[in-house]
Amino acid sequence: MARSTRLIKSFYKLLFPVVFLIAAAALAAGVWFAHESSRPASAAYLVTPDKYGRLSARGAQVTEEAWANRDGTQARGWLLRGSPGAPAVILLHKYGADRSHLLNLGVKLNEATNFTVLMPDLRGHGQNPTVPYTSFGGCETTDTVSAVDFLRAQKTMDQAALVGENIGIYGLEIGSLAALNAAGQVEAVKAIVLDSVPADSDSLVASVIDKRYPFISSVTARLGQLGAYPYFYEGCYSRVPACESAKVLGNRETLLLAGSDAPEFQESTSKLKGCFPTTTRTESNTSLSPSGFSVINASIPVSESYDQRVIDFFRNKLGEPVMIAAEPPAQ
Repeated sequence: MARSTRLIKSFYKLLFPVVFLIAAAALAAGVWFAHESSRPASAAYLVTPDKYGRLSARGAQVTEEAWANRDGTQARGWLLRGSPGAPAVILLHKYGADRSHLLNLGVKLNEATNFTVLMPDLRGHGQNPTVPYTSFGGCETTDTVSAVDFLRAQKTMDQAALVGENIGIYGLEIGSLAALNAAGQVEAVKAIVLDSVPADSDSLVASVIDKRYPFISSVTARLGQLGAYPYFYEGCYSRVPACESAKVLGNRETLLLAGSDAPEFQESTSKLKGCFPTTTRTESNTSLSPSGFSVINASIPVSESYDQRVIDFFRNKLGEPVMIAAEPPAQ
């Protein structure tokens, strides 16, 4: 009996270091995947306001702005001012994109409604990002609240508030998580367009890793999700499901969009419709081809149709267009 006990103990002593090394290697790999996926590849802007302004008088009015986030980091974005007292809309791009992907939509939205439009770079995105990493919707939520604070601080020439009472937010993929959660913290956000909504930040991490490291992606994605625990230990990474966030959004207007071009988010977006309170009016179209996820690569008619859907929603839910008074002729 004593001999059998010694053999078992010897076996465990031999096995433990192997198991420990495998677990340590898996943890290290997971942290590495989390680190790499939190640093999106940087690329030049597709178009800048300077170039866009050669084709559009409104586009020429876009200004470069910067403001402080609530955690002390710096944010930046393009601002297109609307009529004094009119609503404002914030446009949030997807992972791996930047504000230039939404510049055309922002200008057209401003032209159609005279709403003020803010197009920020989410942290970790854009050329030479002010914050080098993304948190997959966590910090981006409080950054969006800071963007609302920035809009509230904007004044007209006579020092009146530029932005009216109501605010809308458009969010695509990672932007949709930020928009959804920020709306729960800011009562003034009355209209929300959410396109390709991940079930949670873990789902977004899995999708990013699956695209960047497709070899045995089911394993690498899971490692990345596990690695996010220690990697974002002191950060603002959130594991709150989108459905739970939607449950607190009463008395809002919501449009859910998704399509077959992002099938990993099509089902989660469809299910989200049943998560909102009965006081929130929710429209849904999750069979688009394409959705906003890849509409930038679509034909001009398809792209314009998508943009018009978003513009019409905000115009109808936030208010009719506010006409800008014509300047008196020079004497």
